[in-house]
Amino acid sequence: MAHIELPDDLLDTLSQVLQQLKHTLPQVKQETDFSAPAYKWQNKQLIALHSPKAMHLDDLKGIERQKKVIIQNTEQFLQGLPANDILLTGSRGTGKSSIVRALLTQYQDIGLRLIEIERDDLSDLPIIQAQIKHRPEKFIVYCDDLAFNAEDENYRSLKSVLDGSLQSGDNNFIVYATSNRRHLLPEFMHENTPATRVDVPQYTELHPQEAIEEKISLSDRFGLWLSFYPMDQNLYLEIVEHYLTKISLEFNQEVKGEALRWCQMRGQRSGRAAYQFSKHWIGSYQINKNH
Repeated sequence: MAHIELPDDLLDTLSQVLQQLKHTLPQVKQETDFSAPAYKWQNKQLIALHSPKAMHLDDLKGIERQKKVIIQNTEQFLQGLPANDILLTGSRGTGKSSIVRALLTQYQDIGLRLIEIERDDLSDLPIIQAQIKHRPEKFIVYCDDLAFNAEDENYRSLKSVLDGSLQSGDNNFIVYATSNRRHLLPEFMHENTPATRVDVPQYTELHPQEAIEEKISLSDRFGLWLSFYPMDQNLYLEIVEHYLTKISLEFNQEVKGEALRWCQMRGQRSGRAAYQFSKHWIGSYQINKNH
């Protein structure tokens, strides 16, 4: 059989076409590695995260009431007792996401696992349920920064999921979500104004109160609500001191002044700002020490 040599430019073209096809074709689904403590839901499959960032409940200051509630609910869940989905809302940087991640650190040795999911993938919750249905572990399905805009219809999928078979009581997963919005959907001034005009536009809502109830009903699907509030200066400095003393660094007036300037530049006093300043200060100290 004769050997046919293709021109180099044709080979290059074929190679480019194959590369483009490789990027457009769906990824081959891999079998889930259930030895990992955490997962990310991506491309309709669970991607194992073997080394998630460790957070510790003892490092979270000023939210003792919230910790007590979420710990109890999580322990009920781990013991196979009735437990609620939880919505954590409030100011940014106050520990909403950290407390969920700290639960994994605290309880992963007794079978707790964490699955992170994006808002737009929440309709896939039944698929996730099917994949982990026969697993012995207990899974927190965690959605961070959950919020919907006024035109977004995805929230209806979440409502049906939270109201449906996932709440039968014998499931091995539960939904924890964080949001800066208490009701997850935007609310408008006109929704609080009674509709009294006769000459209203053609597409004005005839029963505005029902539309408002529809929005509020989403957050009602979560059995527990935990609110997080801005912290005062003393608590902010207490958190900084906690992180520094953990590695035997002195918390003095110099540190206090720099910590206050840091939060002023950030425009907020929060646990996140305190943690970020602590990393900056500890790193600066250690690099200067090595020099």
